[in-house]
Amino acid sequence: MSVTTNLFRHVDQTEEFSAGQSIFSEGEYGAVMYVVLDGEVNLIDHSGSITEVVMPGGMFGEMALIDAKPRSLSAVARTNCKLAAVDRQRFSFMVTETPYFALHVMQVMAERLRRRGG
Repeated sequence: MSVTTNLFRHVDQTEEFSAGQSIFSEGEYGAVMYVVLDGEVNLIDHSGSITEVVMPGGMFGEMALIDAKPRSLSAVARTNCKLAAVDRQRFSFMVTETPYFALHVMQVMAERLRRRGG
């Protein structure tokens, strides 16, 4: 079980998206990151290419909580999905109280940067 799956397995507040539905668009400002509880999410760059498919236990949108800049990718539900939304307050609490969560977020960001050539 992944760090995020374990931390969010009993979350009460979730959002559901239908296959093909936009979760957020590149250039928007974000107030939440998401953890995939069920389903799959496509992360799409400005050219329309899928850069990653986020599976259950995966997270996306975390950069908006770290640097408060516009979203660098779009997120679209690949399948019907159930997501846990994490706002800044909860994110800050989890980073402070759960060091493994903070490390996991850094690992996810590092992997994405490497894939994008950053």
